[in-house]
Formats: sequence, C-alpha cells, structure tokens
Amino acid sequence: MDHDAMDLAEARYELVISVDARRSGEYDDVDKQRMRERIYRVLEAAFTHAKVARDAVHMEDRGDGVLLSVAGRIAVTRLLGLWMVEVHENLRDENRGLSVPLGLRVGMHVGPVRHDGRGISGRAVDLACRLADSPLARRLLDAERADLVLVTSQSLYEDVVSSGGKFIEPAHFSSARLELKEGEVTAWFHLPGRPAPEIPTAAPAASDADRADDVDGVDDARDARDVSDTRGADDAGGVDDARRVDDGEDRADAPRAHYTVHGDMSQHSDNVYQQPVHIGRITGDAGRRKG
Repeated sequence: MDHDAMDLAEARYELVISVDARRSGEYDDVDKQRMRERIYRVLEAAFTHAKVARDAVHMEDRGDGVLLSVAGRIAVTRLLGLWMVEVHENLRDENRGLSVPLGLRVGMHVGPVRHDGRGISGRAVDLACRLADSPLARRLLDAERADLVLVTSQSLYEDVVSSGGKFIEPAHFSSARLELKEGEVTAWFHLPGRPAPEIPTAAPAASDADRADDVDGVDDARDARDVSDTRGADDAGGVDDARRVDDGEDRADAPRAHYTVHGDMSQHSDNVYQQPVHIGRITGDAGRRKG
C-alpha cells in the first residue's frame, strides 16, 4: 500500500492561520523585502517562544503574507493564547522607530486540510484567508490604529475561545456578520492587549431616489448641511421662522414645505414692518452707496 498517496488524499483537521500585511501595495520593492523579513521574524520567534515544534507547522509564502497550518497534535489554545501574545509583542518590537509601522491581519479557523506537493487546500484554508482579508478586519486595524487584528471563525470561537484559557479572554472578542464569496458568516474580532473592539457600522448606501435628487454632482448630505446652516443664520434667538407665530406658541397645524433652490430665495410671512424695508439682494451699481 502506498501510504504517501493515501496521506495526500486524506484530510487532516488542523488550525489554519492566514497572515496578511496592511497596505502591502504601498511598499516599494526595497521596503517590501524588509516588510517580508519582519513578518517572518515575528512569526518564527513566536513559534519558538510558544514551544511549537517547526515540524508541526506548514508555512507557505504569499508575497505580502504567510499561510500556515498547525498539526492537530499542538493544542489550539497555545496558538490562540501564548503564540498570539508573542506575535503581538514581537510586532511591537519591530515597529519601534518605524515611520510606517507594520500592521498584520490574522485569520484563524480549524477544519479539514489537504496537503500536496504544492501546499495546502480546502474550505478551511479558504475561510481563514477570507477572514484575514475581510474589509472589516482592514477597517478595524486602521480605525483603532492597531498593530494586529485577529479574526476567528464562529466555530473556533465557540469550541475554543469561549471557554477561555491562558492568555485567552473571550470578553475581549466582538462578533460581526461578514458577507463572503461563499455566503454570510459570523466572525469574531480581537485586538490583542485591548478590550473588545467596537464594530463600526457601515454607512447606509444611497437609494436610487436619493441619487435622483442630486443635481450637478452635489449630494443631498451636503445640501442638508447647507440648508441647516442657512436656517440657523436666519432664525432669531434659535427659533425656527417656519414654526414662529405671533403669540410665541408652536402651531400644530402649520403646513410643512420642502424647497429645492438653485440660487437665492427669500420667504417672508406674517411680518409687520414699522418702516420702509427692502427685501432681496441689490446687485450692480444700484447697490453701491453714494458718498
């Protein structure tokens, strides 16, 4: 029996780790090589300090990151706990004195992995890579000005993280729903050394009706801000003219009007003037006061 052939055909349950560098496309050729060297120093030193044998780790270069799988004989808690602590501390050491600090996104998932002569494959590999590369992981890393963000799958959180352990704090993880190519999944986000991150909410997309209201490339958000500024300047004592009545009380049945104005507009109602009043803008020579 060809044991090697059988071994290649069989899937092994392993921890898959995808490591990506932040904004790798902004590095030039020289800096990219230094970036890659830093990533490997960070990861390999962490394996050494966490006492994870090198023969238990499969490592593939991805240009701007590294894809790893760790044999099932190594406790996953060691990777989620001590190894992640070491990665974070090593990364902080590497970033000292750098004008552009290296940022890493790490995705983790446990599942069946197949090995062949060229590397590893399987849905577990795909998911770990998707988690690390998710837009939310990118946003968190930037919004929090962090060195490192860890993203775990729902099953990894439920099976391992939720039970806690040495250097594993379930309360420091926050969940979010992600839309991936394979469908919607729940992921858990963690910024080492910090409390549970606040998950940013995406700004609502403009509807077709909103886009149709825009004129000459000016969006409604700016229009609304401009209208608000104008209203604040016209109101006396902070009272809205549209709701002001003679007796000082709001009128419940007052009509509401909506205007779209391109140019100047003045609206006046229920006013009593005690002397001659000019309403409107004077332009040209007529508006110049003679000496």
